[in-house]
Amino acid sequence: MLFLGTFFYVSLLMLNAVAILNEERFLARIGWTYSSLQPRDVNTGFQQPYDQNGYGVAPGNGMKARIIDLIRAVRALRIPLIVFNTVIILYELALG
Repeated sequence: MLFLGTFFYVSLLMLNAVAILNEERFLARIGWTYSSLQPRDVNTGFQQPYDQNGYGVAPGNGMKARIIDLIRAVRALRIPLIVFNTVIILYELALG
């Protein structure tokens, strides 16, 4: 049970760290802004090239694009994260 509690707190701290990243100050310096990704066409799904295995090769779906999308998704959940942090703080204050 101790491992799960520690894992839970570490996960919460990591989500908090990602949520406070500023796109203009920090992410733009390393080239991880959303505008640095290739523009995605609405009809890309119908015009994708195929590789040897028959799977579509989607442009812009590299690891960098996925991490940028993950950062933007976590940043979009700031309000629920604030509520969740408040509940955890109250729990720690009450039950220590």
